[in-house]
Amino acid sequence: MTEKLEIMEKRFDEINEKLTDINVINDQEQYKNLMKELKNLTPIIDKYRMYKTARADYEEAEQMLSDGGLDKDFKEIVQEQYESNKKLMEEYTDELKILLLPKDPDDDRNVIIEIRGGAGGEEAALFANSMFRMYSMYAQTKGWKTEVISSNPTELGGYKEISFSVEGEGVYAKLKYESGVHRVQRVPETEAQGRIQTSTITVAVLPEVEEVDVEINPADLEFQTYRSSGAGGQHINKTESAIRIIHHPTGVVVECQEERSQYKNKDKAMKMLYSKLYEAKLNEQNSKIAAERKIQVGTGDRSERIRTYNYPQSRVTDHRIGLTLYKLEQFMNGDCDEVFDALAIADRSAKLAAGGNDQ
Repeated sequence: MTEKLEIMEKRFDEINEKLTDINVINDQEQYKNLMKELKNLTPIIDKYRMYKTARADYEEAEQMLSDGGLDKDFKEIVQEQYESNKKLMEEYTDELKILLLPKDPDDDRNVIIEIRGGAGGEEAALFANSMFRMYSMYAQTKGWKTEVISSNPTELGGYKEISFSVEGEGVYAKLKYESGVHRVQRVPETEAQGRIQTSTITVAVLPEVEEVDVEINPADLEFQTYRSSGAGGQHINKTESAIRIIHHPTGVVVECQEERSQYKNKDKAMKMLYSKLYEAKLNEQNSKIAAERKIQVGTGDRSERIRTYNYPQSRVTDHRIGLTLYKLEQFMNGDCDEVFDALAIADRSAKLAAGGNDQ
């Protein structure tokens, strides 16, 4: 591992030097690629340099203890330096092993998120809207762009279902752990007795893919057009601009009605279809990996209950990693990194325990 890290550190220094070259700065493509490589290397090299400092201090203390001749008080100080740096080296080694795991090739992709109301009727639909708002606010804090692809709103302002895209840097890396069943416990506005109701929604996070990633035979597709419609007569289109696409071999159905243009709706629906078929391929691979793992944190079965949002207690609990935070309002306003980062660390730790061969 040390040899690999030395090579990476040398490359890190080379990139930093190149980034000061005026010819590189003027070459936007080269500059962009080097900055991306530097960003990926930085956390690894920062940790490796911390490890090397701890190792140097450890070796110095070890030598002093070996040489002997220290008075009692000073020997205690050196012994403490020896023990503390030995512990630091072990911690940094474990962290470096996680950082050196192969990166998920989909991490830099944009995503399509589908939110569907589950058990709970109108209250589930309202919570689907709350979750759409939460993801949108989180995306805003990251400087990402969101765009609605398809929605089925209800009279009270909820969504039976809503699909939207999120575009930006490292989107899938952050959001890929959101697939699954989300459970909410709160008193509905329509509940006169003040009783807490439990409702659920399902979330699916699909990496947005290119046509080259999935092969589709045009003969397998059926295209249907219909008029856009919305709750309470909103967004009703007099022309058949909405598109539904059926992929007959898999039975996957996608639709888009958000745009006035049939062409734009078709383009968005095709993007969603490619993503859904790619996700099916990923799930097949992941299920084989999960069978070899005791813990499956990642993009697993979307029927699994992954998180509970308890409004009376202001509590959010992620059941996969046993994390509970009493900051539900902040979380629902897009302050999600504490949970999202903990999931990423847990997943990488599980991969490390499984031998790091899951990618």
